Amino acid sequence: MSGVRSGPDASAEPDALGVRLRAYEGRSAAVGGVAKDPVNAPMIRHWCEAMGDTNPAYQGPDAIAPPTMLQAWTMGGLSGHEGRTGAYDELLALLDESGCTSVVATDCEQEYLRPLRPGDEVTFDAVIESVSGRKTTKLGTGYFVTTRMDVRVDGDLVGTHRFRILKYAPARPGPPRQQETQQQETQQQETQQQETQQQETRQQKVRRPRPVVNRDNAAFWDGVAAHRLLIQRCTGCGTLRHPWLPGCNACGCLDWDTVEASGEGAVHSYVVMHHPPFPAFDPPYAVGLIELAEGVRMVSGVVGVPYDKVRIGLPVRVEFQRYEDDEGSLVLPVFRVTEGEV
Repeated sequence: MSGVRSGPDASAEPDALGVRLRAYEGRSAAVGGVAKDPVNAPMIRHWCEAMGDTNPAYQGPDAIAPPTMLQAWTMGGLSGHEGRTGAYDELLALLDESGCTSVVATDCEQEYLRPLRPGDEVTFDAVIESVSGRKTTKLGTGYFVTTRMDVRVDGDLVGTHRFRILKYAPARPGPPRQQETQQQETQQQETQQQETQQQETRQQKVRRPRPVVNRDNAAFWDGVAAHRLLIQRCTGCGTLRHPWLPGCNACGCLDWDTVEASGEGAVHSYVVMHHPPFPAFDPPYAVGLIELAEGVRMVSGVVGVPYDKVRIGLPVRVEFQRYEDDEGSLVLPVFRVTEGEV
């Protein structure tokens, strides 16, 4: 999931709004919710195809559902769920009224007690578990809200899903620096000011969100910084995987090494982003699901051609782009269309 870095715990500031928000802790967000469908083989198959997961445990007459599908069985779709209470909506409305109108999912945690099998009828309850104090992040100032969903079959707890969001007021840039008149400064001062403004403009154009680096994927980003595209390989069965995970989906082995990808690939699928606007990007632009020659897929930008020229099957090759801004240097992999293909 998308990560948001906040300041240290001391950045949590007690305030009147925070007191009102914390009054929602422990209140139910859903009671006696019932899944729209029982656990079923078609949904398991679609999930596994989308994830590229070929584990035989998810196939055949004795198939189980992938554990990470836990939340999928509880989703209400466009029509929602019966059993939903108004507490969560009230909490979000209170945040909206306070100016915290933006939201980003920050992380989720799941605990599995037993596997789900086709035919299981899933029920669930959800509670607002915690609301943080006011936090200042790079996105803006707001509050982290955590909900916990308990998933059951025949009344027995089979798994728990915790989901955390940040509801925040977007950070706004300060007022632009007033330029002094030519009469109030020397020619040298005017030149220095113009150079500073140009540098700030260049930095604003190239500033990129930082990837969330953790113990599971740190080696991947170390490789990117060295202009190497590394793929995880299970040392038990040899299966390649991306994104990086602590264990193998195919055999469950926890040991792995890496292979360096050739960088060659093709556009497997893509979207053209028009909205929402973001200062680091200039829409419209293409984001592709790239299938590497080694067989794994990764999401990245497609460059080298106009967005409306991107198509499925277009050959691409990895390119490492370096960005310099006020947070330092950042290297990201993008995929450039092979010359002569468009």
